[in-house]
Amino acid sequence: MHPRAAEFERRARERYGVEIDVLEFDAGTETAAAAADALDRETGAVASTIVVSLSGGDRDGSLVAAITSGANRLDLHAVADHFDADGAEMGDPGRIREVVGWSIGGVPPIGHDAALPTVFDPTLTEYDTVYGAAGTPSAVFAVDPETLADLADAAVVDLTE
Repeated sequence: MHPRAAEFERRARERYGVEIDVLEFDAGTETAAAAADALDRETGAVASTIVVSLSGGDRDGSLVAAITSGANRLDLHAVADHFDADGAEMGDPGRIREVVGWSIGGVPPIGHDAALPTVFDPTLTEYDTVYGAAGTPSAVFAVDPETLADLADAAVVDLTE
């Protein structure tokens, strides 16, 4: 197992008391479509974690996370409105790595270095099982969507287009 995937597995066990089974693939799973292909599942069952940077308001410069269905597109204006910010943009990859502890394409929905306010796409609850990144661009894990929202301490709110 890749060392970063093993690190994710360890963090899940130690921080949340859950056993995660990481699935690794030769083909990358860094996009929802690639993960869905590798898993032979619908794109909508892929729980993509998108880290967003806010501007303006009390959270100016803060990072927040959105766990969205791979079938949906995140609405950055809705994210800004939800967090009472003037604007929102995709987070800078270097800053995400520094603050969150994971690199783009493998950012898991839980187990970050810093606690981020998190929102959760209600579309994911339509599935019995969803698949999130497990620390690398070729690793995912399966989880019940309600369990994932609880572990991520996420507010369930639709912020997609």
